[in-house]
Amino acid sequence: MTSCPAMILAGGRGMRLGQRDKALCVLGGASLLQHCCTRLSTQCDPLALNANDDLERFSDFDIPVFADSAGDHFGPLAGVLAAMDWAAELGHGDVVTVAVDTPFFPHDLLAKLQAQRAPNTIALAATRDTEGRLWRHPTFGLWPTHLRDDLRAALSAGTRKVTEWADSQGATYVTFKTTPNDPFFNINTPEDLKQAEKLIRV
Repeated sequence: MTSCPAMILAGGRGMRLGQRDKALCVLGGASLLQHCCTRLSTQCDPLALNANDDLERFSDFDIPVFADSAGDHFGPLAGVLAAMDWAAELGHGDVVTVAVDTPFFPHDLLAKLQAQRAPNTIALAATRDTEGRLWRHPTFGLWPTHLRDDLRAALSAGTRKVTEWADSQGATYVTFKTTPNDPFFNINTPEDLKQAEKLIRV
Protein backbone atom coordinates (compact mmCIF):
# COMPACT_ATOMS: atom_id res chain seq x y z
CA MET A 1 0.00 0.00 0.00
CA THR A 2 1.29 3.43 -0.96
CA SER A 3 0.29 6.15 1.48
CA CYS A 4 -1.39 9.27 0.22
CA PRO A 5 -3.06 12.36 1.70
CA ALA A 6 -6.66 12.31 2.89
CA MET A 7 -9.28 14.98 3.44
CA ILE A 8 -12.23 14.66 5.81
CA LEU A 9 -15.37 16.15 4.28
CA ALA A 10 -17.37 18.21 6.78
CA GLY A 11 -18.84 20.92 4.61
CA GLY A 12 -22.51 20.09 5.23
CA ARG A 13 -24.86 22.04 7.46
CA GLY A 14 -26.21 19.20 9.66
CA MET A 15 -29.82 20.20 9.04
CA ARG A 16 -31.30 16.96 10.43
CA LEU A 17 -29.14 17.28 13.54
CA GLY A 18 -30.72 20.61 14.39
CA GLN A 19 -28.00 22.44 12.43
CA ARG A 20 -25.39 21.10 14.84
CA ASP A 21 -21.87 20.89 13.50
CA LYS A 22 -21.43 17.20 12.75
CA ALA A 23 -17.66 17.34 13.03
CA LEU A 24 -17.92 18.55 16.63
CA CYS A 25 -20.67 16.17 17.76
CA VAL A 26 -19.43 13.94 20.58
CA LEU A 27 -19.46 10.17 20.27
CA GLY A 28 -17.99 7.99 23.01
CA GLY A 29 -16.25 10.96 24.60
CA ALA A 30 -14.60 12.26 21.42
CA SER A 31 -15.75 14.39 18.52
CA LEU A 32 -16.61 12.77 15.19
CA LEU A 33 -13.67 14.67 13.71
CA GLN A 34 -11.34 13.10 16.27
CA HIS A 35 -12.69 9.63 15.48
CA CYS A 36 -12.07 10.16 11.77
CA CYS A 37 -8.57 11.51 12.32
CA THR A 38 -7.65 8.53 14.50
CA ARG A 39 -8.95 6.00 11.99
CA LEU A 40 -7.41 7.77 9.01
CA SER A 41 -4.01 8.37 10.56
CA THR A 42 -3.14 4.66 10.32
CA GLN A 43 -3.85 4.71 6.58
CA CYS A 44 -3.05 8.15 5.20
CA ASP A 45 -0.66 11.05 5.67
CA PRO A 46 -1.04 14.02 5.78
CA LEU A 47 -4.65 14.75 6.80
CA ALA A 48 -6.80 17.82 6.18
CA LEU A 49 -10.37 18.94 6.74
CA ASN A 50 -12.89 20.44 4.31
CA ALA A 51 -15.41 22.71 6.04
CA ASN A 52 -17.28 25.96 5.43
CA ASP A 53 -18.40 29.07 7.31
CA ASP A 54 -16.35 29.98 10.43
CA LEU A 55 -13.20 27.86 10.19
CA GLU A 56 -11.92 29.16 13.52
CA ARG A 57 -14.13 26.63 15.29
CA PHE A 58 -11.54 24.00 14.37
CA SER A 59 -8.58 25.94 15.75
CA ASP A 60 -8.08 23.42 18.58
CA PHE A 61 -7.40 20.63 16.08
CA ASP A 62 -3.92 20.08 14.68
CA ILE A 63 -5.15 19.77 11.11
CA PRO A 64 -5.29 22.23 8.17
CA VAL A 65 -8.80 23.32 7.16
CA PHE A 66 -9.87 24.21 3.62
CA ALA A 67 -13.18 25.71 2.56
CA ASP A 68 -14.90 24.92 -0.73
CA SER A 69 -13.33 26.94 -3.51
CA ALA A 70 -15.91 26.19 -6.20
CA GLY A 71 -18.87 27.96 -4.58
CA ASP A 72 -20.92 28.31 -1.43
CA HIS A 73 -22.20 24.92 -0.20
CA PHE A 74 -22.13 23.14 -3.55
CA GLY A 75 -22.15 19.81 -1.73
CA PRO A 76 -19.55 17.08 -1.25
CA LEU A 77 -18.34 17.28 -4.85
CA ALA A 78 -16.91 20.72 -4.05
CA GLY A 79 -15.14 19.13 -1.09
CA VAL A 80 -13.64 16.54 -3.40
CA LEU A 81 -12.29 19.37 -5.56
CA ALA A 82 -10.80 21.07 -2.50
CA ALA A 83 -9.13 17.75 -1.63
CA MET A 84 -7.72 17.36 -5.14
CA ASP A 85 -6.35 20.90 -5.22
CA TRP A 86 -4.72 20.52 -1.80
CA ALA A 87 -3.11 17.16 -2.63
CA ALA A 88 -1.93 18.35 -6.05
CA GLU A 89 -0.29 21.37 -4.45
CA LEU A 90 1.61 18.95 -2.19
CA GLY A 91 2.75 17.02 -5.26
CA HIS A 92 0.54 13.93 -4.84
CA GLY A 93 -1.17 12.08 -7.65
CA ASP A 94 -4.07 10.82 -5.52
CA VAL A 95 -6.13 11.86 -2.52
CA VAL A 96 -8.56 9.97 -0.29
CA THR A 97 -11.82 11.47 0.97
CA VAL A 98 -14.02 10.34 3.87
CA ALA A 99 -17.17 11.79 5.41
CA VAL A 100 -16.93 13.10 8.96
CA ASP A 101 -20.36 11.70 9.89
CA THR A 102 -19.31 8.09 9.22
CA PRO A 103 -16.89 7.24 12.03
CA PHE A 104 -16.72 3.45 11.57
CA PHE A 105 -15.35 3.40 8.02
CA PRO A 106 -13.01 0.49 7.17
CA HIS A 107 -9.48 0.31 8.54
CA ASP A 108 -8.42 -1.02 5.13
CA LEU A 109 -10.22 1.64 3.09
CA LEU A 110 -7.13 2.93 1.29
CA ALA A 111 -5.59 -0.50 0.77
CA LYS A 112 -8.70 -1.94 -0.92
CA LEU A 113 -9.35 1.14 -3.05
CA GLN A 114 -5.77 1.09 -4.29
CA ALA A 115 -5.76 -2.65 -4.92
CA GLN A 116 -8.98 -2.85 -6.91
CA ARG A 117 -8.88 0.17 -9.19
CA ALA A 118 -7.29 0.60 -12.58
CA PRO A 119 -4.25 2.90 -12.55
CA ASN A 120 -5.03 6.63 -12.44
CA THR A 121 -8.79 6.13 -12.14
CA ILE A 122 -11.37 6.92 -9.46
CA ALA A 123 -12.22 4.21 -6.93
CA LEU A 124 -15.28 4.60 -4.69
CA ALA A 125 -16.52 2.54 -1.77
CA ALA A 126 -19.69 0.45 -1.95
CA THR A 127 -21.53 -2.31 -0.10
CA ARG A 128 -24.09 -4.93 -1.09
CA ASP A 129 -27.29 -5.70 0.77
CA THR A 130 -28.64 -9.18 1.42
CA GLU A 131 -30.30 -9.19 -2.00
CA GLY A 132 -27.06 -8.31 -3.76
CA ARG A 133 -27.97 -4.73 -4.60
CA LEU A 134 -25.07 -2.30 -4.76
CA TRP A 135 -25.13 0.66 -2.36
CA ARG A 136 -22.64 3.35 -3.26
CA HIS A 137 -20.79 5.50 -0.71
CA PRO A 138 -19.19 8.06 -3.02
CA THR A 139 -17.79 10.41 -0.38
CA PHE A 140 -15.38 7.56 0.42
CA GLY A 141 -13.07 7.50 -2.52
CA LEU A 142 -9.61 7.59 -4.02
CA TRP A 143 -9.34 10.47 -6.50
CA PRO A 144 -6.56 11.13 -9.06
CA THR A 145 -5.60 14.77 -8.76
CA HIS A 146 -5.06 15.13 -12.51
CA LEU A 147 -8.87 15.17 -12.88
CA ARG A 148 -9.29 18.34 -10.83
CA ASP A 149 -9.70 20.69 -13.81
CA ASP A 150 -12.36 18.41 -15.29
CA LEU A 151 -14.18 18.47 -11.96
CA ARG A 152 -13.87 22.24 -11.69
CA ALA A 153 -15.46 22.60 -15.12
CA ALA A 154 -18.25 20.16 -14.22
CA LEU A 155 -19.08 22.10 -11.05
CA SER A 156 -19.14 25.35 -13.02
CA ALA A 157 -21.54 23.70 -15.47
CA GLY A 158 -23.92 22.74 -12.66
CA THR A 159 -22.97 19.15 -11.78
CA ARG A 160 -23.58 18.46 -8.10
CA LYS A 161 -23.94 14.68 -7.68
CA VAL A 162 -20.73 12.88 -6.83
CA THR A 163 -21.77 9.67 -8.60
CA GLU A 164 -22.82 11.51 -11.75
CA TRP A 165 -19.40 13.02 -12.23
CA ALA A 166 -17.46 9.99 -11.01
CA ASP A 167 -19.37 7.67 -13.34
CA SER A 168 -18.62 9.99 -16.25
CA GLN A 169 -14.94 9.41 -15.46
CA GLY A 170 -15.26 5.62 -15.41
CA ALA A 171 -15.15 5.13 -11.65
CA THR A 172 -14.68 1.68 -10.12
CA TYR A 173 -16.83 0.65 -7.14
CA VAL A 174 -15.03 -1.39 -4.51
CA THR A 175 -17.28 -3.42 -2.20
CA PHE A 176 -16.71 -3.74 1.53
CA LYS A 177 -18.26 -6.22 3.98
CA THR A 178 -21.18 -5.11 6.15
CA THR A 179 -20.75 -7.73 8.87
CA PRO A 180 -20.83 -7.65 11.81
CA ASN A 181 -21.79 -3.98 11.29
CA ASP A 182 -22.06 -1.65 8.32
CA PRO A 183 -18.81 0.35 8.27
CA PHE A 184 -20.58 3.14 6.41
CA PHE A 185 -23.27 3.73 9.02
CA ASN A 186 -23.60 7.50 9.01
CA ILE A 187 -24.95 9.93 11.56
CA ASN A 188 -27.66 12.25 10.26
CA THR A 189 -30.12 12.49 13.16
CA PRO A 190 -30.07 12.46 16.97
CA GLU A 191 -31.38 8.87 16.78
CA ASP A 192 -28.40 7.89 14.61
CA LEU A 193 -26.06 9.38 17.19
CA LYS A 194 -27.69 7.25 19.89
CA GLN A 195 -27.29 4.16 17.72
CA ALA A 196 -23.63 5.02 17.13
CA GLU A 197 -23.10 5.19 20.91
CA LYS A 198 -24.24 1.56 21.07
CA LEU A 199 -22.05 0.52 18.14
CA ILE A 200 -18.92 2.11 19.54
CA ARG A 201 -19.20 -0.06 22.63
CA VAL A 202 -19.34 -3.31 20.65
